[in-house]
Amino acid sequence: MTSTFHSIETAKRSLNTQTAALNTTGHNIANVNTEGYSRQVVKMQASLSMEAYGFLRSTAAGQMGAGVEFTSIERVRQSFLDDQFRNESSNSGSWDIKFDTLQKLESIVNEPSDTGIRKVLDNFWSAWSDLSQDPENITNRKIIKETTQALTDAMNQISTQLDALTSDLTSNVSLKTTEINSLLQTVADLNNNITKLEGLGDNPNDLRDQRDLAIDKLSKLANVQVTQLSDGYQVTLGGQLVVTGDQVTAVTAEGLKAAYDGGTLTGGEVYGMFMSRDKYVTDYKSQMNQLANTLANGDIEITLPAGTVLPEGTVLNTGANNTPVTYSNANNNRTITADTKVTVKGINGLLQLGYTVSGTTPEKGLALFTSKDSGAITAGNITLNPLIATDPNKISTSMRVTGVGTTNEKVVIGNNDMALAMAGLKTAKFDFGAALSTPGTVDDYFSSIVGELGVQTQEAERQAKNAEQLTEQVALNRASVSGVSLDEEMTDLIKFQHAYSAASRFMTTFDELLNKLINGTGRVGL
Repeated sequence: MTSTFHSIETAKRSLNTQTAALNTTGHNIANVNTEGYSRQVVKMQASLSMEAYGFLRSTAAGQMGAGVEFTSIERVRQSFLDDQFRNESSNSGSWDIKFDTLQKLESIVNEPSDTGIRKVLDNFWSAWSDLSQDPENITNRKIIKETTQALTDAMNQISTQLDALTSDLTSNVSLKTTEINSLLQTVADLNNNITKLEGLGDNPNDLRDQRDLAIDKLSKLANVQVTQLSDGYQVTLGGQLVVTGDQVTAVTAEGLKAAYDGGTLTGGEVYGMFMSRDKYVTDYKSQMNQLANTLANGDIEITLPAGTVLPEGTVLNTGANNTPVTYSNANNNRTITADTKVTVKGINGLLQLGYTVSGTTPEKGLALFTSKDSGAITAGNITLNPLIATDPNKISTSMRVTGVGTTNEKVVIGNNDMALAMAGLKTAKFDFGAALSTPGTVDDYFSSIVGELGVQTQEAERQAKNAEQLTEQVALNRASVSGVSLDEEMTDLIKFQHAYSAASRFMTTFDELLNKLINGTGRVGL
C-alpha cells in the first residue's frame, strides 16, 4: 500500500529532475560559443516503485509509480566523428604547410618576371652578342662584367633565401615541439583530474571536452591515436607512446625527425615542415646548384672554327675513341685546320681556349666563374673571377694569334670567334646529368625547374583546399551531433519549464488535499 505522502515525494522528484534539466539547458546556452564544448543532456528514467514483493503486498490493480529521476548528465559525443576529424585535421595541417612552402619557393624563384634568373640570363647572353660585334670595345667588356656579376648575385640571393627558408622550417619544428609538449601535459593533467572525479562518482563532462579539444589541437600538429583506458586517454603521436594516464613522455625535434624518417610521422604540420624542408627546399637548392655548376663547368659540345689557334698545352679529347690530345708547338698541332667538334667544361672551359687582350704577349683565357670558398661551384658560392672583375680586358674574346710557335706571337685583337661561341651557348646543349634525361640548353633546364615548381604548387593548393573542405565537413557533422543549437535549447527550456510548473501545481494540489485530510477530518458537526 502506498504512503499517504507518496505523491508529495513523486512531485519532489519531478521538481528536482526538471530543475537539473533546466540547469543543464542553461549551461548549454551559456557555452554555445565555447570552443570544443559538447552539448549535455539529462538522462531521465521512471523511478522504481517503492512497494517491494512480499506476503502482505497490496492486491490493488497495477503498480503505483514513484515519479521520475535523472541517472546522469552526459555529453553528446561520437568517438567515430572525433577520429575522423583528427585524421582529416592532420592531413589538412600537412598540406597547408607544404602549400605555404611552395608559395614561398615560387616567390624566391620569381618566374615569370622581368627581374628573375631568366631575365638575368638573357642579359648575359645578349652582352656576349654585343661584344662579338666589337670585341675591342671596353664598354662592352664592362657590360659583360656587370651582367656576369648580376647573374652570380641572383644565384647567390636565391641560395641565401633557400637557406633562410630551411632555417625557418627548422625553427618552426622546434616551436611546434614545444607546443606539442604543452598540449600533452594538458591531456595528462586532465586525465588525472577526470579519474579523481570519476572515482567520486561525478561525471566531469566539461573536463572531458577540454581534453578532447587538446587532442584536436594535437591532431593539427601531428598524426595522433587515442585509446580510452581506465586511467584516461593513452595517446600515441607519430608512432610514439607519449601519454599514459598522468605520465608524459616529452617529444623532441630529433625524435620527431626520426619518426618522419621511419615513416610513423605521417601527418600534421610537423610532417609538412619536414617534407617541405627535406624534399622541396633541398631539391630546389640542389637544382640551383646544378645549374650554377653546369653553367660554369658542365660538359658542352662546341665547334672550333678552322683557323683557331689553341693555347700551348691545351688538352682536348679529340683523338680516336675520345682519347685526349695535347695541342702544343712541339706537336705542331695548335692551329685547327678544319671545323672541329670538341667537348669543353662549360663556360670556364670554353673561355680558356681563347686569349685575353690585356698583355703584349698572348695570355690564355681565364675562367669566368670561380667559387668564393675555393670549393665546388654552387649557387651559393659562385662569383665572377676576381681577376676579371678587376680588369675586364682579361675576358678572352680572340681565338687566333699570329706568328704561331715563335717568341713574337701576337693576339689577333679584332677576332671575335670566342665572343660568337659564347653568344651561341644560349642555344647550346649542356649536360645536366640525371637532372635532364638528355642534354639541354640552360633555358630548358631552368624552365624545367620553374615548371616543376608550378605543378607542385598547383597540386599542393588543390590538396590543401580539398583537405580543408573535408575537415570542415567532418567538423559540421560533429557539430550537428555535439554542437549547441539555440533553437533546440529554447524548445527544451520551454518544455522543462512547463514540466516544472506542472510538477509544482501537482505538489500544490496534494498539499491542499493533505491539508483537508489532516485538518478537516473528524470535524463534522463542530
